[in-house]
Parts: sequence; structure tokens; C-alpha cells
Amino acid sequence: KEEFVAAAWDVVGRKVSKTQILMDIFETARPSIGLPLPLDAPAIRMFRMVIDEARSLIRQRNEIEAQADDLLRHSQDYQLLRQIPGIGPINALTVIAEAGDLRRFGHHRQFLKFCGLDLLTQKSGQYRGQTRLSKFGNARLRRTLWIAGQVAIRQRENGFRHKFERYIARDRDNPDLRRKAMTAITAKMARVVHAVVKGGSDYRPFVEGRVPGGRTSVS
Repeated sequence: KEEFVAAAWDVVGRKVSKTQILMDIFETARPSIGLPLPLDAPAIRMFRMVIDEARSLIRQRNEIEAQADDLLRHSQDYQLLRQIPGIGPINALTVIAEAGDLRRFGHHRQFLKFCGLDLLTQKSGQYRGQTRLSKFGNARLRRTLWIAGQVAIRQRENGFRHKFERYIARDRDNPDLRRKAMTAITAKMARVVHAVVKGGSDYRPFVEGRVPGGRTSVS
């Protein structure tokens, strides 16, 4: 078991309790592996190739993160963004590269529109369609904020996870509700990113305040 944990340590990424997770995987897999395959079997070789590819991708990611840290270590915006749950070196680098100076957006709604996270309602004569995201903005930035939101809700204590849990509380297994919750988290991430950088202040967990337009942001 200890040998498995050591061998798979880098594969699971940055989990809070990596040892426990890997031990659970080991205990789950042990009774489920029923094929007495020799170590040189094609299935085993293929599995090892997949694992090696995963390790290679993780090494490349780590190298990119190290380069981002080295390149932007003196950037105030980068340091502020890194304080936000879900924003790692690569996500912070992408936000800065795609959005530029966030201070040029006078209001968070302008930044939401730039990201394609503003709301759009289709209208035709007397017909009023459903309201949805416009998705007219920067797709790479929108995807980065979505990924950051996914990372944030998997962490333990932060406002993003609390908002997500409240959103899906009435039906946790409803995929449509979970998708809408993630959309709300992504928009919240965009507002927090804008507020932290524009205000030049450190991210403060669980400090919520009303903003113009009736929305709630965490800054």
C-alpha cells in the first residue's frame, strides 16, 4: 500500500488529504481487480503508458507554474489574484494575459461583458425568450474563470463553495441545477477578480457586500 501511495503521489494533483485519497483508491481497487494478468500483458503495458502520459503532463504543468511565478513575482496584480481560491499560477497568468489591466473596467458589469458572462434575453416582437449568457466575450478568459470556480468549490472553506452548496441544496443530483450553479460561481469569480485587482486590496474570505445591481460579491 505504501509503495502504491508513493508511486501515485504526483498523479492525483493538489488534494487536501492525498494520502487518505490514495489509500481509499488502493482499498477500492484491491478487491475489484480480478484478472490475473502478468506484468508484461498488453493491458498492463497500456495502463503504464497512460500513467506515464499523466505524469508527463503534470511535470509540464509544474514547469509552466514555476515560470509564471518567476515571470510575475513582482506583479501586484498577480500576487492579488493568487490569494483568490481557485486561482493558481496558470489561471492568474491567463487572466492577466487575456484581460490586461482590469482597472480599465470601471464597473464589474463591463468586465462580465468582456468575459461573455453578461446576460442576454432573446426578443422578437411580443416574444420574450429565455435569459442566458451572451458568450460574446473572451472565451479563453471565460473558460479560465470557469476552471478556477471548479477548483474553488472543491476546496474546503471559502465563499465560492458555500455559494455552490446553497445553490444546489434543494436537488444535489440535478445536472441542470449544478450547471446553473457553476455559471453563477463563474460570474462570482469574475466579480471577485475585478474587485480585488481594481481595489488593490487583499482578498478577504467570507466578507460579502451588496454591489450596485443587486448582486453580491466577495472581496
